[in-house]
Amino acid sequence: MAAHGRSTVAAVLVAAGDGRRLGADLPKAFVTVAGRTLLEHAVTRFAGHPDVRDLVVVVPPALVESTAQHAPGHTVVPGGPTRQRSVARGLAALADDVTVVLVHDVARPFVPAEVISRVLAALAEGADGVVPVMPVTDTLRECGADGAIGAPVDRSGLVGVQTPQGFRRDVLERAHHGATTTDATDDAVLVEALGGRLVPVPGSDLAFKITHPVDLHVAEAILARR
Repeated sequence: MAAHGRSTVAAVLVAAGDGRRLGADLPKAFVTVAGRTLLEHAVTRFAGHPDVRDLVVVVPPALVESTAQHAPGHTVVPGGPTRQRSVARGLAALADDVTVVLVHDVARPFVPAEVISRVLAALAEGADGVVPVMPVTDTLRECGADGAIGAPVDRSGLVGVQTPQGFRRDVLERAHHGATTTDATDDAVLVEALGGRLVPVPGSDLAFKITHPVDLHVAEAILARR
């Protein structure tokens, strides 16, 4: 049994989104890079981590059966109409003895093992939730409703948020059950609303999110050099 300390770890891989911004004619998770789907790349990252015992993959309802070939030996469940509801369905499928949950967007299929390890280490030290972050490097400005460019925004205290986000299972389940919205952009928002203590850890450039067609070209180039 792979576990982190005295915790039993499961990862919920969220793959229920569509590929509209990517310009794909199928859900994003099933687009291929270097001959493998984004889902397969993501599954490999977590199934190969020594501290992750279980994987639950959340996919569009119509693709539950066909997903078995991309995630053999793992639990596959149908997603909901929003990301939050999809994660909730993944949580409901966890084994009873799981105590730590990683929630990861399959749109970030190349997350390095060391990011996963940093998240788990921070949880072992007592955090309710852990979020990988990266410094914001672009210059930021406000932009009004009329399209006029406003004042620069101080980026020194800003970070970009990545996944996997890690949580104590009991905290995450209470956060979902007590949520007053169904359109939260990530699970950290829900845990924070509950009063949970969030801890940041360094993310990685390799954990970038595949959103637009150019991101696929970047991914192909990265894999070609590894």
